[in-house]
Amino acid sequence: MINSIFTKNFGPLEIFEWNKLGKINLILGPNSSGKSFLLKALYTAIRTLEDYRRGDDQRSTAEILQNKLYWTFQTDKIGDIVTKGAALPLEYKMTVDGNEFRYAYGRDTTKQISEIENHVSNRDANSVFLPAKEVLSIYHNILKSREVDKVFGFDDTYLDLARAIRQSPKKGKNFDEFAQSRQKLEEVIGGKIEFDEPSGRWIFKKGNQKFTIGSTAEGIKKIAILDTLLGNRYIDDNSVVFIDEPESALHPKAIETLMDIVLLLSERGIQFFMASHSYFVVKKLFLIAQQNSISIPVISFDNNAWKSADLKDGMPDNSIIQASIDLYMEEVTTQIG
Repeated sequence: MINSIFTKNFGPLEIFEWNKLGKINLILGPNSSGKSFLLKALYTAIRTLEDYRRGDDQRSTAEILQNKLYWTFQTDKIGDIVTKGAALPLEYKMTVDGNEFRYAYGRDTTKQISEIENHVSNRDANSVFLPAKEVLSIYHNILKSREVDKVFGFDDTYLDLARAIRQSPKKGKNFDEFAQSRQKLEEVIGGKIEFDEPSGRWIFKKGNQKFTIGSTAEGIKKIAILDTLLGNRYIDDNSVVFIDEPESALHPKAIETLMDIVLLLSERGIQFFMASHSYFVVKKLFLIAQQNSISIPVISFDNNAWKSADLKDGMPDNSIIQASIDLYMEEVTTQIG
């Protein structure tokens, strides 16, 4: 799994360091603080390591990384990802299972990454990025935009996910934790999401009824994606799963169940990175850490600085937490008054 990350002059992450990562990791911060950017930085690196020497791909690590950065951040040239006004190059360093992967390049870089070192063993696993918006209803648009038209719009997190979910379900015994997770997911969904081959469309099945994906609730479609990836075995016990705003389109009870599923899958070996600004997500993960005596590293952007903490040690100081406390105190004051 990913053990640590360090970046310098990487877009909004002028200086960022996060060590002692765990199976479940949480990123907190307000809008435009760089949460999604950080997830994508991690994703491009781990996917580069997974694509290197896979199948008949003859590309070098640098070529794969350049392509991944270009199509994930979708800039005219990858040098545009360097922090604006920075005099020094972009630097990225990550350790995976104790081995280092690092690269660096400057603002004028188009394709040739000047420095790159890879000491990480080949990875057979598939990591995946679950964006805040579901992809089932725009599935065909994503594939056409990228595979046919080859234009910017849907970045690589969407394309990779669309390709992942179109793989056929696999039969046979799955890991117990995966099977239990799928059962919990289907209980939240209240049915099943399936790909209808004759129509070439995703549908929602509830009992004997079938519904078009467009008329299905956003939250159901989002959770169904994780169920699909478990069902077709795209993700396994060595995967890293990145979730941007897991709370998006979900009511609090569904968020609670989803976090329980994250715990269950992490116990099987999957590593999670989640970016959120939901008090419900933070509180549920805090309870999971306390009740199970496990480490859940959290890094939060507050007062223009990134601060790391661990939910096993308590709730972190953060504006999201403080806003909830302030509302509670306002309610108490109103009742007393």
